[in-house]
Amino acid sequence: MAHKAGFVNIVGNPNVGKSTLMNLLVGERISIATFKAQTTRHRIMGIINTDDAQIVFSDTPGVLKPNYKLQESMLAFSESALKDADVLLYVTDVVEKIDKNSDFLEKVGKMDVPVLVLINKIDLSNQKELETLVAEWNSLLPKAEIYPISAKAKFNVDHVLNRIKSLLPDSPPYFDKDQWTDKPARFFVTEIIREKILLYYSKEIPYSVEVVVDSFKEAEKSIHINAVINVERESQKGIIIGHRGVALKKVATEARKSLEKFFGKSIYLEIFVKVDKNWRDSARRLEAYGYQPE
Repeated sequence: MAHKAGFVNIVGNPNVGKSTLMNLLVGERISIATFKAQTTRHRIMGIINTDDAQIVFSDTPGVLKPNYKLQESMLAFSESALKDADVLLYVTDVVEKIDKNSDFLEKVGKMDVPVLVLINKIDLSNQKELETLVAEWNSLLPKAEIYPISAKAKFNVDHVLNRIKSLLPDSPPYFDKDQWTDKPARFFVTEIIREKILLYYSKEIPYSVEVVVDSFKEAEKSIHINAVINVERESQKGIIIGHRGVALKKVATEARKSLEKFFGKSIYLEIFVKVDKNWRDSARRLEAYGYQPE
């Protein structure tokens, strides 16, 4: 039997459920998923390995019109996913306007690889509305295949996965068969801490934060981690720490619990807060934080 392998890249606007879908397809909690837009900042790979196939999924930041250099880098990650896909998954939902970010959609329409449009959150719609939406997407992207899904309810996702596998080219695997992501352990530490910040702070605070792991020392049954939360202004530092350190302690406690579940080991976590002024608009700082698309 021939072996299939290829890159399946997930793109779409913010908050349509790309990260939830990615985690569901891969069967691992690779991408953080919250109710807030711009949760995903990087392009993150999750790999499915079977005896006869290797599917390399990529989750990408939501497509947006950039207001500062960080968002420019995020858009570049999304656009890079159009260049190396064997199959493209364009995720939308029943809520967003169909012509949102039409410039990006125009690029999707010109692609030569198979494009699957996944209309997510169909549990928020009805049959008549869904039929109208499918017809609109067929008109907008006539070469694409349209699949109504619910990532939350796991509806029609297995069917999409089988279709993806059938579309992959015959190829040897691109990665070792025991590899499930392209990201190192430290990356998932930063993402889990950032997830808690997205959940527990409001307004601009979560978007002004970048997390860095200073120290990651792994033993047989435990991991000792020192991490730094970088913010743009002194006032933000005070908000992150909170009165008598209560807010930061909550973030650290919840992050530690999630990290223990993720790594299956005891976690000893220390978190500090520093000011890195206007890092989101500094090309030098963004490069240091890893926001340079390949």
